[in-house]
Amino acid sequence: MSDIRITNCHTHLFHSKHVPVNYPYWALRPFKRMPLLIKGLERGMALIGQQPVAEKLSRLYRFQQETQEGSQRAILDNLRQHYPSNTRFVVLPMELSAFGYGKPVLSMRDQHDELAALRRDPDVGASVIPFATIDPRADPRATELWRAIDGLGFKGVKIYPRLGFAPDDPRLMAHVYPKMEELGLPLMTHCSRGGVQGRTLSDHWADRYTDPEAYIPVMKAFPKLRICLAHFGGQKDWAAYVNPDRVTPFADEYRDNWQIKIRKMICSGKYPGLWTDISYTLFHFEDYVPFLRLFLGGEAPDQDVDEETKLLRSRVLFGSDFYMTRQEELSERAVCFRLRNALGEDVFRQIAEENPVQWLGEV
Repeated sequence: MSDIRITNCHTHLFHSKHVPVNYPYWALRPFKRMPLLIKGLERGMALIGQQPVAEKLSRLYRFQQETQEGSQRAILDNLRQHYPSNTRFVVLPMELSAFGYGKPVLSMRDQHDELAALRRDPDVGASVIPFATIDPRADPRATELWRAIDGLGFKGVKIYPRLGFAPDDPRLMAHVYPKMEELGLPLMTHCSRGGVQGRTLSDHWADRYTDPEAYIPVMKAFPKLRICLAHFGGQKDWAAYVNPDRVTPFADEYRDNWQIKIRKMICSGKYPGLWTDISYTLFHFEDYVPFLRLFLGGEAPDQDVDEETKLLRSRVLFGSDFYMTRQEELSERAVCFRLRNALGEDVFRQIAEENPVQWLGEV
């Protein structure tokens, strides 16, 4: 795959010291300290014939092993082995000090500094595109965010509203988006009904903050801001789209499907700064990739697809959500190769090489 310079637009390198010790439950702390307990439970479930449970525990063990790596460099080394040597990775930190589970061992400043040091590393730094992150409740004037961007040279911003704040939070509208638009910096944001959620936040409000339409006020106020809604709506909404007879017509993902909504918003042409990525969702490969292929026009050249398909194809980014994907059976390498084969060379090149350059503002 050396003829394409892949940019994976959605990866994570944060580790256990960046996560509160009581997340998601204090009772799981022994399993964090001794991951082999999970392995023992896995073997026990296999012995009594509970293979589905054993497989889930196996995935949890792989995920837990990744979080226990002692540095972002160690996790990056694990990631890079799945890709060609010229691949670049947009690295998205997580601010987890204000969502209700206590403070991590290492501060947000520490996490940013470690990522900045990785960017300066002569061996791997060229592969790292660092983003800064913010929870406006923890950094109301975006002081740490702009230190990372202005002082450390970070290339974009990541937010995670499901932690407990709206995308149009007044602190973001005043202290983050205006300067981002002025500098031409891209924004990556979580857009899935799953994921990390504020401790006291109801599912209703978590979904309200994460809904694609929650970004309309931001896009209207800052029309030049390039916003990527990660996960293309998320697995729950993709599953409801692919198998609508398996969900109740009253289910939110059936009545108000985010995957459909994102496609309609992009194809409407009303939001020229709107993008999406396929991170994590496409690890359920066999179920969803035929639909993605159809949405993006398969192997057809631009002149053979309609204008809406061209527009959508130009606004989809390749991303994986490593290391969250350690919970899944397919590896990064397997998904990348299968995706390239399924979409065809031209479409894969566009979402993995050409579109990221546009979204990152490198042209």
